[in-house]
Order: sequence, then C-alpha cells, then structure tokens
Amino acid sequence: MIQEKIEIQIDGYEHQAVAHTYFLENFPEMGMEKKRGVVVICPGGGYEMTSDREAEPVAMRFLAMGYHAVVLRYSVYPALYPEALLQVGKVVSSLRENEEQYHIDPEKIILVGFSAGGHLAGSYGVFWRKPFVANTLKVEEETLRPNGMILCYPVITSGEKAHHSSIEHLLGERYDEWKDLMSLEKQVNQDTPKTFLWHTETDDCVPVENSILFFEALHKENIPVEMHIYPVGGHGLSLANKETSIPNGYGVQEECQSWISLVEGWLRHF
Repeated sequence: MIQEKIEIQIDGYEHQAVAHTYFLENFPEMGMEKKRGVVVICPGGGYEMTSDREAEPVAMRFLAMGYHAVVLRYSVYPALYPEALLQVGKVVSSLRENEEQYHIDPEKIILVGFSAGGHLAGSYGVFWRKPFVANTLKVEEETLRPNGMILCYPVITSGEKAHHSSIEHLLGERYDEWKDLMSLEKQVNQDTPKTFLWHTETDDCVPVENSILFFEALHKENIPVEMHIYPVGGHGLSLANKETSIPNGYGVQEECQSWISLVEGWLRHF
C-alpha cells in the first residue's frame, strides 16, 4: 500500500486541508496493469471538525472491496464556503492527473460523505461544473467530474428540516445571503452523478427528510439513485459496529450494518 499525507492549499485561501491516501499497489501475481476505482471520504462533524470514526475505519472497508481510498480532512469553521468544496475539487483533479502513477480508473472516482461531509460531497456533486471551480483551481473542467456519490445520513437542505448549525458554520456572516444556495435538493442538475443514500428514520439530529428530498430531486432529473432508510438508529453511526462506536457504546446498531454491503453491490454496477 502507498500511504501518503498530502497538504491541500488553494491559491487565495487561508486554510489548509490534509488528504490521507491509501493506494493499493499492483503486484505481478495480481496483474501489473490493474486499475482501481477510488473513494474520496469526507467525514462529518457539522463543519466544525472531521470525525475520526468516519475516516480511516471506513477507508479500510473500501480497500477490502478493492478500491483505493482518500480521507480528506477538509477545512472547517472558521473556513467558509467555498473553500472546502475547492479542496475536494483539487483532490479529484489530482487523482485524474496521477491516474497512471497510482493505477486509478478515472471513470470510478466516487465521493463518500457523512452528515456535514455528506453536504460537502453533495455540494461538489451539484456545483463541480460551476466555472469558478475550474477557474480557481486552474484545471480543465472535465478533470473535476465525480462519477458517483455515496451519502450517509447527509445534511442536504437549508429549509424546514435543516441541520441549521452545519449551514451556519459553512456560511458564517453570509448565512442569510447564501442559505438557499446551500439547499442541495434545489441545485440538482444533469451533471449531478449517480448517488447512493442511506439514513435512519429515527435520526434526531439530521432528519431523514434530508435524504428523501435529495432522492426526489435526483429522481425528477432521471439520475440513477438508490436509497435505504433504516427504521431504527440515531445519527453518526459510521459503520454501525464496535470498531466505529464511541466509548459509551453509542454507534453500534446491528440493523444498520448492512449499508456497507449494499454499497459494495451498488459499486459493482460501475
């Protein structure tokens, strides 16, 4: 495995992100020309922090599926929109730029986001083709394309069912000016990639309506989408097992552990 820690700095912006890469190597016995998809993981944390529970343990599961993984520790408050979004763009473009070196399949670059990280991934999915992204990063627009999204109990809306503190941390003093723009169900377009969604009906932090609204918007645009809603479980479950639970035991929800296997089946359609 090729593991690196790469600092991400956007010209004209103050803060720095860090990308932790996990690239599987090719060996003669396995075929030296093998190319793999890659997931870019955006942990949650309300745009205040990035959760350890939704980072490396998740990357390990995707590695076991034969995917490369990148965990992006993106900039959070006081960093404001669109800094983190541009950091995602720089990672995606860099993966395509280095596809030969790291044996990356450029048609399988998948964003994985949890909670507020799901909002970041979803934002990139709907905004990646906005001219300011390619112009700021000084790259060709097509290098920025995400091929799919896996959104786990994501923050989506800034409306009635919003997780307001996430949107406030993202926008700061521009909250009133830009909050409608951050309501992603209103921004879905034909450039939004195919998407896998999962949520719990009983999420008492980010209401399940967030995923439902995004599903409906994708379905309206005839964009392939798969959604799973579990009838039990709270917010921030990650893999929903002991590995990603917190010391008091929260986070173990056996009924929800199947989501990662469902994702593996979804990925096979790529």
